[in-house]
Amino acid sequence: MTTLANPDFKHEAEDKTSPSISNASLPVDDTPAPSPPSTPTLLSRFFVLYSRLTYTPPLVRWDPSSPPKFSIWLNVLFGFAGAFTVANLYYNHPILNILARDFGVTYEDVSIIPTLAQAGYAVGLLLLCPLGDLLKRRGFVLWLVFLTSSVSIGLALTSSLSVFSGLTFIVGFMTVTPQLMLPLVGDLAPPHRRAAALSIVVSGLMLGILIARLLSGIMTQYTTWRAVYWLSVALQYSIWFLLYLFMPDYPSTNPGGLNYLKMLWSILVMLTKHPVLVQACAISFFTSLTFTNFWTVLTFLLSGEPYNYTPVVIGLFALIGILSMLVAPVYARYVIDRFVPLFSVILGMVWCGIGIALGTYTGTFTVAGPVIQAFMGDFGLQTAQIANRSAIYAVEPKGRNRVNTAFMLAVFCGQLTGTSVGSHLYARGGWIASGSFSMGSIGVALLLCLVRGPWEDGWVGWSGGWSVLKKDRRSGDGKAMVEERNPLRRLDTNERAAAAEETAGDVEKGRVVEAKDDQAAVNAEPVEAGLELRAAEDTTAEVTGEDEKIGSREVKGATQR
Repeated sequence: MTTLANPDFKHEAEDKTSPSISNASLPVDDTPAPSPPSTPTLLSRFFVLYSRLTYTPPLVRWDPSSPPKFSIWLNVLFGFAGAFTVANLYYNHPILNILARDFGVTYEDVSIIPTLAQAGYAVGLLLLCPLGDLLKRRGFVLWLVFLTSSVSIGLALTSSLSVFSGLTFIVGFMTVTPQLMLPLVGDLAPPHRRAAALSIVVSGLMLGILIARLLSGIMTQYTTWRAVYWLSVALQYSIWFLLYLFMPDYPSTNPGGLNYLKMLWSILVMLTKHPVLVQACAISFFTSLTFTNFWTVLTFLLSGEPYNYTPVVIGLFALIGILSMLVAPVYARYVIDRFVPLFSVILGMVWCGIGIALGTYTGTFTVAGPVIQAFMGDFGLQTAQIANRSAIYAVEPKGRNRVNTAFMLAVFCGQLTGTSVGSHLYARGGWIASGSFSMGSIGVALLLCLVRGPWEDGWVGWSGGWSVLKKDRRSGDGKAMVEERNPLRRLDTNERAAAAEETAGDVEKGRVVEAKDDQAAVNAEPVEAGLELRAAEDTTAEVTGEDEKIGSREVKGATQR
């Protein structure tokens, strides 16, 4: 009987009979095995994108020994960036009926879109703007503009009202670039030129609000509403590119870091510490509501009897407001920067009051009234806001973004109040009813101006006098104490001259002291020489006396012997 050998046993036998080879006798290859090609992960791609977006060109890198110059062109760039980022909130206002038709919904359904944009903006003001006191502004602003631009592509593409509404909220949330630019300008501009520099950015902000409605209405009438949002995307990417090339890499104003929740809480603390901030917020609440009240109900007035204007003609009224914005920087340079801020605020209230009165009580029978109101109302509001910002930016040099957050929340609440109350009053009492509400609001704002004087340190009163001239032209609020120079800001010509004079004075004082010391040393030399001569004479005399004594003793001894 043949027994079949198991092959497994055969292999085992071969393994047992084969000579054993130790691992030590084998050659060792130290060359690492090539790793398989790894596919880039989402996280690695994000870091690559982040490094490219946050790269700083050599020309705009921060040099603490020579801070970059805050030029007029950089100021205009900040204003341009503010104009066409805040415009994102207002493109939808004139085209709500077109959106309702294309999305196949009712007017009531699309009416929530402007509300969502404003709500997102309010949340961004509260949660994002305070971060300007903590983060480097360049990287923060570039990321906000880039993300806003990218999300806006969805607004131009979507065919769903729900998606459009959600993206509108997100875009509104990230559209806070102008409110980061304004405190930055407050850091960079010399205090005695702060109002003029702020006026350029504020003019850009107001320009964006008006021109968004104008462009949106005209473009939608001749093309499609999607073209408006494609234009918005192109403008925002252009802004990102310009800021990428020319915005310096300013360091944080609080490099030591801040706790985010405590930073938000500190906004309320500031309102309990600084009466000028509370006064500015209250005044701006009542003045800003007149702006939105006018521009909301103006469409109702001009589209009905006796005018019956087309939407294009109504949109052209925005050009009147733009004219006032072109005048504001010149006015700020030669008026606001020369007087205490409160005086310029009161003047702004006067211009607003005159414009509102003429527009309200003549607008029902002549278009000249609304034209005058469009110019003087916007001009007065803008100059009052510039003056208020110039005053409040002096109270917390390292917390200007939080100060600006408190101020803008008051302005925003006023704008919402003006839109809501003005439209209801127009529906019940017409043009004169809504205009009279604005007149009353300006009256309250003037009373708030008179509650506290420009030199008062407390909450109420006029201690310090009634003078409207600045005690020191170099300060932002006009008081004698000059603000400490922000390290982000380069010295201007006047400050360099003053520093040179101070240095020259110190050098001259040093020379005088040194000359006096030299003269004292010269005068001391003869005295010291005389003292040395006298000491030498005394020493000689003593030696001579001793010698004489010794000689006389020797003579006596010899005689005795």
